[in-house]
Amino acid sequence: MAGEREMLEIQKLSKVYPNGTHALDNFSLNVAEGEIVAIIGGSGCGKSTLLRLLAGLETPSRGQIRLDSAVLHEPNALVNIVFQEPRLFPWLSVADNIGFGLRQLPASERAEQVSTALNKVGLAQYGGRWIKELSGGQAQRVALARALVTKPALLLLDEPFSALDALTRADLQDHLVDLWADNGTTMLLVTHDIEEAAVLADRVVVMRPWPGRILDEVRIGVPRKRDRRSRALEDVKRQLGGLLEQSLQDVKTRATLA
Repeated sequence: MAGEREMLEIQKLSKVYPNGTHALDNFSLNVAEGEIVAIIGGSGCGKSTLLRLLAGLETPSRGQIRLDSAVLHEPNALVNIVFQEPRLFPWLSVADNIGFGLRQLPASERAEQVSTALNKVGLAQYGGRWIKELSGGQAQRVALARALVTKPALLLLDEPFSALDALTRADLQDHLVDLWADNGTTMLLVTHDIEEAAVLADRVVVMRPWPGRILDEVRIGVPRKRDRRSRALEDVKRQLGGLLEQSLQDVKTRATLA
């Protein structure tokens, strides 16, 4: 369950690139400790820019990001990110990929933590394998294990399951909920998939484009694990679909005026 303490505070964040592109405007959001918040919206609404700012890969033009009260302005060991592609090191074994961020630990302690992480993602027998031997779903499990083994305060998820087939995607969504239940990690998920947002998140923030800003927010009042076919979740998906259509209408209007 999400706690009362604000883990992440995003205050009036804006980003204007040197070419004049206004990617994000006056974006403010607080995320409680242990909460999962999803961000959805059409092209040009600043979802990727927001994640890059939170990861310390970009500098905001205005505004501030605080993680556990400390200002974030560069990459931070307390923030990890999982991308759409696993981005694993093919020259390392599965175990060595997962343990890459634990190199400062004694070998025995590192091996124990990697073994625990492999068990949690259902790959206990895969530590000695090479990345090329894994399926797409298995590789993304390794990416999740690598991101969580260092116990980050904040996990950023950039459309992490969008490249997978529907069955594997649903399986990994459920698996992510299990990992969250074990660790209580605060998560911010960017996705284009309304069902994924409804299944995983405590709250869903819908953005509108050009520049990216918040259109609305929907709180998901359905207990986990969630039945994708339940009437309650269907109602949530319809509400999100309506808001997303409103957001996409901005794109159509902009294209007409261009």
